[in-house]
Amino acid sequence: MTVEAETRPALKIACVQFEPVIGDVAGNLAAMEKRIRAAHREGAAVIVLPELADSGYVFNDIEEVGRLAAPIPEGESSRRLIALAQELKLYIVSGLAERDGESFYNSAVLCGPKGYVGKFRKLHLWNREKLFFEPGNLGLPVFDTGIGKIGMAICYDGWFPEIFRQMALKGAELICIPTNWVPMPGQDRSVEPMANILHKAAAHSNAIYIACADRIGVERGQPFIGASLIVGPTGQPIAGPAGYDTEEILSATISLGDLKTSRTLSERNDVIADRRPDVYG
Repeated sequence: MTVEAETRPALKIACVQFEPVIGDVAGNLAAMEKRIRAAHREGAAVIVLPELADSGYVFNDIEEVGRLAAPIPEGESSRRLIALAQELKLYIVSGLAERDGESFYNSAVLCGPKGYVGKFRKLHLWNREKLFFEPGNLGLPVFDTGIGKIGMAICYDGWFPEIFRQMALKGAELICIPTNWVPMPGQDRSVEPMANILHKAAAHSNAIYIACADRIGVERGQPFIGASLIVGPTGQPIAGPAGYDTEEILSATISLGDLKTSRTLSERNDVIADRRPDVYG
């Protein structure tokens, strides 16, 4: 059986790899806007930024989180990104520190040409994040946008393959990953980062596009590994991985209309249709 691709225009996606500064929301937002505008000039229709891009990551205490976090979409960081998306007529995904009443979440916002689209709250908290943030309670939303169906996850969420499978079953075509990857224990820097391997496998086994935007630098003693990448539905990188220490804007042209053909691995095999939920749920 031959599966024909849908006729949909190709689009360019960009991942911004840069170094946020802890505590400097205004400075980080200015840095984000500069890079968003640069990616837009190169034709990007979707731009992904790192985890907690507006606040920085290594908080000293909950009081510091409280000073830096803001509601989504009412807070200053959200409003700036929403306004940029509307002005430039593109989609932006960025990690933000979110305040909801007296609770805080490690979140991502999705905004587009018509304004605020939705948000995701990180489900799997890493290490000291558990001291400051509540686990995500919004599930795994998939947003049907003007360009395709977009899902989001954040950093350590990518270690759980169920995340990608559930969004793929909901129709996700592109999953955007704001992240702050750190070195894994015992992993040699000369070896491909485990984060890259996991996301390549997830893209292939679900026949989806995945775009990972990491940060760089050392913040309060914590190093970050960079290595942002954009992966196609075959599991092969179509941009990146970026360097460990360099600021970069990765970009790739993707065609969401090709995903149906990508899921067909042979005349008789489809990576979604061949599932056996009668066995494993």
